[in-house]
Amino acid sequence: MTIKTLISAARLRTLPLSVAGIITGSAIARREDVEGFRTDIFVLALLTTILFQILSNFANDYGDGVKGTDNDQRLGPKRALQSGAITRSELKRVVIITAALSFLSAIALIYAAFGLENLGYVLIFLILGALCIVAAIKYTVGKSAYGYRGLGDVFVFVFFGLVSVVGSYFLYRQELPAYIFLPATAIGLLSVAVLNLNNMRDYENDKQSGKHTLVVKMGIELAKYYHYYLVVLAMVSMLGYSVWRLQMRWELLYILAFVPLVAHLLRVRQNKDLKLLDKELKVVALSTFLLSVLLLLGSR
Repeated sequence: MTIKTLISAARLRTLPLSVAGIITGSAIARREDVEGFRTDIFVLALLTTILFQILSNFANDYGDGVKGTDNDQRLGPKRALQSGAITRSELKRVVIITAALSFLSAIALIYAAFGLENLGYVLIFLILGALCIVAAIKYTVGKSAYGYRGLGDVFVFVFFGLVSVVGSYFLYRQELPAYIFLPATAIGLLSVAVLNLNNMRDYENDKQSGKHTLVVKMGIELAKYYHYYLVVLAMVSMLGYSVWRLQMRWELLYILAFVPLVAHLLRVRQNKDLKLLDKELKVVALSTFLLSVLLLLGSR
């Protein structure tokens, strides 16, 4: 096991998408109370989310490797366990260490946001932190892995969208206005779109390996229509938030991120080679990240 192997298994290209929800929730909180925006909460929230994502990537490498889903027929890049660059016991140890670091980071974040005065909030967020760790691991690990039963889309929407955006907003504001669920829905849907692309790319191999993703259950043609709805509804959700809360025109700066998303949908519609969808993963992930950053810039 080498540092290069660990960096590869961490799949750093997934990190921009993972932090988009934190940036979005923080941007909206900052827009409402610039003076109440706290850099320590922002940094700790980013760190915790990045550790959760890396944990998920390590666990996915382990789970898919053990089950044999990662094999020579798979279209994506080779994984660490699949290639033999790391042993099963080494990767399992890495998963455990990363889980521990994730939870410690979550504790630091919760303490920074609530101290010891709001024990109710502390308990709720500790439970959320534990659930994030369990969800990251159980996606592919174990006999009851939910990613093998077509439930990955639901969990990605909940944790990348609702928990990430609403949770980060609450860390600053300690309130839950109804409108925060619109951008949370947008980020959640775009995150599911990335997963859907991944599952479309891996359709043939997943089908043969017994990984019953939603794409395997519905087939490629329906999966494409599902994909269109995910991306379009995400954009509509963001516009709905702006209609509800718009105060300054430059807050609409995030609409620039819609341009690559629309171009992406046209390419998916014309796609006939599933291998080419691997490039589209980066497009949607970076567009989601761009949307969140533009939202933050527009909140200044």
